[in-house]
Amino acid sequence: MDFGELLKSAKLLAPSEQAKLISELLGQPKTDCLSIRKEQFFNKQANCPHCSARKYIKYGKDKGSQRFMCKACHQTFTEYTGTWLDGLQKKSRVSEYIELMMAGKSLDKISAQMGINKKTAFDWRHKILSSLTHDEGKEMEGIVESDETFFEESCKGSQILNREGRKRGNKWLGKGKRGVLDNKVAVIVTADRKGSLNLCAATMGRIGKADILRSIQSPLPEQSILCTDGHNSYKGFAMDSNLKHITLRGDMKQHVKQGVYHIQNVNSLHNRLKKWIDYTFWGVSTKYLQNYLGWFRINEKLKNSSNGQRDFINETLQDDHALKRYSYINFSYRQLLTTQV
Repeated sequence: MDFGELLKSAKLLAPSEQAKLISELLGQPKTDCLSIRKEQFFNKQANCPHCSARKYIKYGKDKGSQRFMCKACHQTFTEYTGTWLDGLQKKSRVSEYIELMMAGKSLDKISAQMGINKKTAFDWRHKILSSLTHDEGKEMEGIVESDETFFEESCKGSQILNREGRKRGNKWLGKGKRGVLDNKVAVIVTADRKGSLNLCAATMGRIGKADILRSIQSPLPEQSILCTDGHNSYKGFAMDSNLKHITLRGDMKQHVKQGVYHIQNVNSLHNRLKKWIDYTFWGVSTKYLQNYLGWFRINEKLKNSSNGQRDFINETLQDDHALKRYSYINFSYRQLLTTQV
């Protein structure tokens, strides 16, 4: 094969595979999850998972992992305690898994390529994603847009349905009900103009003021300006939070006010989110929707990153409560379903 044929073949590869080919040709070292986590602890860039202090010393070994003791709370831990790596077997293969995951490979393709069980591939995905769901919106400021979008309730993957089955794409008409139906998941998307983003599967059906408050856990600075549609719950939230509130009503053709106030950014996010969910995964189970919202958020944050894989791994390893959150997925799902009227 001459250079022209090789170049032509390379152009037929997917963008992710082209990037991988370039990386291999340049001899760039692959990102290693385990070395990143060790580096964080050895450079005192990680916190004690028990008290969040950064005063700890080496304290022997635990099944091959470095053990530490915190000088503040006197509890011991390893570099993996609380993270999605905690208790994970075959840790040496997680970097390969993340590379395939970020390349958009399906669980079937990942399990076949790595020679692991599909259930293992599924569990690893959601352990990783459980570290990305927690976003309190602490960095938001300035002009903040917020609006909700809706997803059909999905029992994808479940062996037992709590409703009558339907074919993909068919709408449940709700037997004559009007307005927002309680079989739809309300996802509140909030974003500022600097790129801070929060996505929350807030409730089933129509949202209320408490749902908005729960989705934005950290109070917005009082100098912030909240832009929303005419939903009364946003008005109540803005009043309680002492925020200036700009209302834009689509039914009155109010799309932009004073040239700067609009909710077009979150509406664009709604569109990209739904396409990503529908065409990448062919829909996702409501039970795991919040995990995928966290994945979408981090993709948006890192879309211009020069080393997306390393930055992605760094983001996942910042949360030392990921394993606990993973174990609460069923509980969180049941809580969401209790909001159905």
